[in-house]
Amino acid sequence: MNVTECRASVCGAGFALLLGAAPAVAQKEGAYPSRVVTLVNPFAPGASTDIVARLIAQKLTEAWGQSVIVENRPGASGMIGLASVARAPADGHMLAMIIVTHATTVALQGGKAGVDLTRDFTPVTQVVSQPYALVVNPSLPVRSVKELVALARAKPGELTYGSSGVGSVLHLAGELLAVQSMVKLTHVPYKGAAPALSDVAGGHLAMLFTTRMSAQAMVAARRVRVLAMTSSERAPGAPDIPTMQESGVTGPYEVNGWYGISAPANTPAAVIERLNQDINRILGMSDVRERMSAEGTLPVGGTPAQFGVLVRAEVEKWRRIIRQAGIGATGH
Repeated sequence: MNVTECRASVCGAGFALLLGAAPAVAQKEGAYPSRVVTLVNPFAPGASTDIVARLIAQKLTEAWGQSVIVENRPGASGMIGLASVARAPADGHMLAMIIVTHATTVALQGGKAGVDLTRDFTPVTQVVSQPYALVVNPSLPVRSVKELVALARAKPGELTYGSSGVGSVLHLAGELLAVQSMVKLTHVPYKGAAPALSDVAGGHLAMLFTTRMSAQAMVAARRVRVLAMTSSERAPGAPDIPTMQESGVTGPYEVNGWYGISAPANTPAAVIERLNQDINRILGMSDVRERMSAEGTLPVGGTPAQFGVLVRAEVEKWRRIIRQAGIGATGH
């Protein structure tokens, strides 16, 4: 079973067995965890990553009878926080939230990123997946991605799209569209997705890839129009919105904002197994699933191996797109 097939069932029958397991109890002396566990979120408080991390930490605290705290260590596209975990003792008491932004940053910066997502970490599990929505200004004379591509071909380089920065997943989602559709789009980097979304609504940008939840209010107010979702299948929370491939994009097109948890390299297998089983059990709880759904994310779960495969595949995928698009660390 691959990671994609695991999404809907959260790893099927094996996961159901985890749901039936009794909650963990306070640990005996010398067992894991033996002290406070820190889950590092390498981004600022308040974002979806932070909400998911704190939800997992709360549930682990309740299950273990041992505190699990979330520590925000933002900076350098999340690399500062990751580096601190990579240097921590490999005993499972320091963990990291690893997300798609880390994969795109490593793909863009290579060795200059400061960490190697495969060499420096032991995967625990994927936590959630979150597709993006392609939104356009309503004045743009297009109702589908197919029409958008046709317009881009007729006006090479004139259509602009925003992102949360060079090398961000929102940037590379646009480059993937340009590469696969063989069109020229003009990238405009911002310091965050929110100001870019405002400029799409205001007519200063043609389009933007963003989360559906972020755009929801502007879509309802008809200030932006959603053309498609970037998932391989229609999103459960948006069954009426077609995927990019359904909308006429040539070749496979899939971009997901995934989050997962990893530990420092060489963390003992028994600790990884304990973490994996308990986090998977938490992801099956109805209140957790409802809260994550409200944030526009889909609980995933799975094995450490599956998460490791995902991380490696994402780095390679974005490295290929960066090379094809001719993107440098400072832009085109």
